[in-house]
Amino acid sequence: MALPLSSFDPTYRIYLALAQYPLLRRRMRTRMRQEMFERGIITPAALEELVQQQATNSQIREGMQNTVDEEASDDWKQRLDIVREHLTDLHFANNLPFKVFDDIVRQVLAERGAESEDLQRTFNPELAPQEALFEQAKMIARLPLAERAKYEAREREIKVVLIRSTISDQLAYVNIAKEWFTLDDLLAIRHHKIGKGKVGGKAAGMLLALRILQRVAEKDIAQNVTIPESYFLGADVMYAFMANNNMIHWADQKYKDEDQIRNEYATIQQEYAAGSFPEDILAELAKMLEKVGHSPIIVRSSSLLEDNFGSSFAGKYASYFCPNQGTPEENLHALTQAIAAVYASGLNPDALLYRRANGLQDYDERLAVLMQVVQGEAYGDYYFPHLAGVAFSRNLFRWSPKIQPNSGFVRLVTGLGTHAVEQIGNDYPRLVALSHPELRATANVSSLVNYSQHFMDVVDLSENVFKTLPVSEVLDAGYPHLRMLASVYKDGDLRPIRTRLEAQDSEMVVTLDGAIRSTPLADRMSRALKYLEKHYKSPVDMEFTVQLLPEKDGKVDVKFFILQCRPQSHLQEETAELPETLPTNRTILATSKMAPHGRISGIRYVVFVPPEGYYSLPSAEARANLSRAIGKLNKLLESEDFICVGPGRWGTSNPDLGISVSYADIYNTHALIELSGQGVGPVPEPSYGTHFFQDLIESRIFPLAVHFEDADAMFNRAFFYDTPNRLETWAPELASLQNSLRLISVDDFAQGQIIELIMDSEAGRSAAFLKPEDE
Repeated sequence: MALPLSSFDPTYRIYLALAQYPLLRRRMRTRMRQEMFERGIITPAALEELVQQQATNSQIREGMQNTVDEEASDDWKQRLDIVREHLTDLHFANNLPFKVFDDIVRQVLAERGAESEDLQRTFNPELAPQEALFEQAKMIARLPLAERAKYEAREREIKVVLIRSTISDQLAYVNIAKEWFTLDDLLAIRHHKIGKGKVGGKAAGMLLALRILQRVAEKDIAQNVTIPESYFLGADVMYAFMANNNMIHWADQKYKDEDQIRNEYATIQQEYAAGSFPEDILAELAKMLEKVGHSPIIVRSSSLLEDNFGSSFAGKYASYFCPNQGTPEENLHALTQAIAAVYASGLNPDALLYRRANGLQDYDERLAVLMQVVQGEAYGDYYFPHLAGVAFSRNLFRWSPKIQPNSGFVRLVTGLGTHAVEQIGNDYPRLVALSHPELRATANVSSLVNYSQHFMDVVDLSENVFKTLPVSEVLDAGYPHLRMLASVYKDGDLRPIRTRLEAQDSEMVVTLDGAIRSTPLADRMSRALKYLEKHYKSPVDMEFTVQLLPEKDGKVDVKFFILQCRPQSHLQEETAELPETLPTNRTILATSKMAPHGRISGIRYVVFVPPEGYYSLPSAEARANLSRAIGKLNKLLESEDFICVGPGRWGTSNPDLGISVSYADIYNTHALIELSGQGVGPVPEPSYGTHFFQDLIESRIFPLAVHFEDADAMFNRAFFYDTPNRLETWAPELASLQNSLRLISVDDFAQGQIIELIMDSEAGRSAAFLKPEDE
């Protein structure tokens, strides 16, 4: 007889529970029937009549013509028993709460003296239903410590199987997680999970980081670190959504060619937005919304590969804020739309091409979804955290020899953290080297004002929308934490805010100086990162928010909320030492701007975007066409060693500030070199720590900057402007872009030569120079 398929069906839940007790389930079902008879739910006669009727119907379905004579009496008796068991489960589940069933189980086990005896029964955890594993985990958790020690091996086995089936099956993660998670931790995750499948990498990293810090960090950290209220939509729900909307045909998208992947993505987004969820999932999501009330929610991807060791997928999949201020129906609709959009983002070109480039294309990449209450508080109509950011245990860029790379680095903003992890227009986070938190990259006050945070992301509670607003529209002189976040700019100087009147009468600049100087934020973050790196056995990065606690004894304390934690993308150490002398006529470019340590050998081609050609393009559409052309060259040059050089910031969302490419447009290059100064534009704010930067480091694409006005900068104009343009040879359809896009063959400039690019962080100098190919 077919069993209900949904894990939310109460009959199925009882069936799974009874499956754990093969020797006792007959006695338990007898008690279940007695309970129903005593409560008047059904009479013994009525139940037996149903049993006979359904057993006979099952014979007819199997094609028996004479239901009395064609079946042996033993087979008929077995048929009656199976139907009776099913009807017992069905009527009990539909009429009585699960607690009554749980009480019956306990009574039968107590009569048998069976909890410890039941734990000794043989079954294979690798094959057992997850429900059975959780039930046995609860039994072990209830035992006295002395008796629990006898089942240490069983507990460890169950814990590992549950980690693999509930959280992540990545062995590098399992090997660490099994030492930190308890069975109680896994039970807590289960209570916050909706649907089948794992909770995915983003949730896995967040939960593990919290457990490590709460167990081993000093008291001031352990007592002031937590995670937001979180719920998990299991990864298998994605396939249920696709099946529910006849979308399984998109499952092979990852194997299509690049042009098809790009061209079909808009259609995928439209279809997913129009999709609907199974009724049982909708019911559970509605219950979740009842629990969180009108708190804003963020809906985040948490794929099975995301935040894994060696493949962070930083920024590849979408996240969406749900203000959650409407009616229950409106809020549920907004939530399901956000989840569907996250699912669609799993098929976006950036993600699929990233997987292809990193050898992950053949993995069954399902997306779980992490739904979190947004940490923060309301000020007027706006809701936002006091501080948010991303922290790294290793600092790959040092703007001063004083900075210690192993002490870590933070990108910090006020408001929602999107401004900390993305390159957004001409807006800038505070960059904090944790070994010297107050050391800025420049002492020039006008530069500090210019390269500061001018906008902040908030949830507008009155309009029920996510917004990006000027800081001055959100924070005013009455904001209670203003002196922690801003300074006053007066008479060419930046000063701390001392009085409300001073804030009203002067221009305010977001510096975050107060939070860095007057709270334990930097010290605690540095120590926390060291603990995580030690126990992850790898450098880590962590996204977080910060709550500024009420002042006590003249001091402001801080509380961290971990949003995610993953192994940090970092470059492998290698020898990279510049020659003592470099002849000018053999140097292509040189800079003392901060850069990672490394070398690129054998460069044969350079993709060059002339600044004057780029900025003379007549429209944003024309610049977008140029970005697509770079993507075409990236594909054509797949088997060649090449670098990209162009004006402003590579990967910016604002084409006025630089070249708006994505990872999918440049993943085959070896370096992205940004030009600034002398009419080209301002010095780009370092992208270190953004999702785009993470992509570069993971793919061994070196970021570098050349500022023409630096005294020791060098840029070989003859190489970049006088060498023939090979664009039309490689891509005839791009010939119209020759004034704004050049493809340079090194051999055309110096026959038999290649370019070597060395970034020597110890010497604080980088250079690209010609070298004989046969060396």
